[in-house]
Amino acid sequence: MVKAIILVKSPKKLIAVKLRKLTKVSNSFPTSGQFDAVAIIDVQELIEIKEVANQIQKLAALKELKQWLRFNN
Repeated sequence: MVKAIILVKSPKKLIAVKLRKLTKVSNSFPTSGQFDAVAIIDVQELIEIKEVANQIQKLAALKELKQWLRFNN
């Protein structure tokens, strides 16, 4: 299992609510500071992270997206 944290910078309001509606996003919440929202992703395969990132990019005109990964054995 792979867990990822994706930081999203977007001009869209309520981006965290929109992120939460994606199938692989287990949690999402708004933040203040450099990024506007955080999405927590839980997937089985690493390639699925890219698929979710592509879905996020389609949601809003993103200014920036950063990812951190954690692998479980």
